[in-house]
Amino acid sequence: MGIIEKIKEIEAEMARTQKNKATEYHLGQLKAKIAKLRTQLLEPPKGSSGAGEGFEVTKFGHGRVALIGFPSVGKSTLLTLLTGTHSEAASYEFTTLTCIPGIIHYNDTKIQLLDLPGIIEGASEGKGRGRQVIAVSKSSDIVLMVLDASKSEGHRQILTRELEAVGLRLNKRPPQIYFKKKKTGGISFNSTCALTHVDEKLCYQILHEYKIHNAEVLFREDATVDDLIDVIEGNRKYMKCIYVYNKIDVIGIDDVDKLARQPNSVVISCNLKLNLDRLLAKMWEAMGLVRVYTKPQGQQPDFTDPVVLSTDRGGCSVEDFCNHIHRSLIKDVKYVLVWGTSARHYPQHCGLSHVLHDEDVVQIVKKKEKEDGGRGRFKSHSTAPARISDREKKAPLKT
Repeated sequence: MGIIEKIKEIEAEMARTQKNKATEYHLGQLKAKIAKLRTQLLEPPKGSSGAGEGFEVTKFGHGRVALIGFPSVGKSTLLTLLTGTHSEAASYEFTTLTCIPGIIHYNDTKIQLLDLPGIIEGASEGKGRGRQVIAVSKSSDIVLMVLDASKSEGHRQILTRELEAVGLRLNKRPPQIYFKKKKTGGISFNSTCALTHVDEKLCYQILHEYKIHNAEVLFREDATVDDLIDVIEGNRKYMKCIYVYNKIDVIGIDDVDKLARQPNSVVISCNLKLNLDRLLAKMWEAMGLVRVYTKPQGQQPDFTDPVVLSTDRGGCSVEDFCNHIHRSLIKDVKYVLVWGTSARHYPQHCGLSHVLHDEDVVQIVKKKEKEDGGRGRFKSHSTAPARISDREKKAPLKT
């Protein structure tokens, strides 16, 4: 029996099992088994040699956005409108067969937009190059899920389910669970709050399913069984996702209003070029890019070429800003002067731990190098011995 058949068999057993207090331990074990099998499914097959056809593209710019969706929902048209890069669009499905990159120039930054082939139900099991598409989307900063506004809401649920099956968690934050394997000492289970979904026995059973018998587990929030399995697996990626509803020109205004009011959603029309500026603004907000302008001493700030930082790519502190310019700069910094929304007054003397905001201006003041000598009475040190007893005695005067 293959891995896919085993997963389907366990899913059928979970569907048959009633959910109550008596069966929660059994269901927890089954969830752990499915997670283990799906991890095996993502691993490359043993004995595979040589590189296959290239699908990934080189990272470029200050951020990366992936377009994911079913075939023929308008991904290629959206890429052409936003970047100017031509991606073939036609009235039949699977027009795009490989990854096509484009660059969006927005707010003095360059954002790489990837047009990926459409994925279908069963993509997480390898159907229709689904695994390669999802692997590329894992390397991006945010995901734009392009949906057809005239189709049912089930498409969004199918896509979310396929992405979650391969370890992508959309619009979620990592669970507050501390987990560490140990060599001896058994399993230590603690929590800082009341737990309603997981207890000590269920945690032990899930850890034994993974053949972990010595570990330390600390719950800092009321997490579920799935959160615990995600922490044990350790290969989950938590990403922001924007749901883009295309083709709003073919539905009524009431349906458009309903879709636009959903969280993390934007309604657009590639055919009539409607609301594309709002999509770019929403994308910029989700990426959280921070532009920092440099100011040389005694000169005006340079507003042409900002240093772009982000929380996901390194951080937004003064130390990260210095490392972005040059690794050796950090040891020469005395302090920095900051103008902008992160400063309490202009200019503010800041240290390396100060967190910068968007469109801040920074001037770096370096340490002065100490000169070995000096001139006249400003000489920093003499060549004479420090102690009087070490001084060379002069010969007595002749009388």
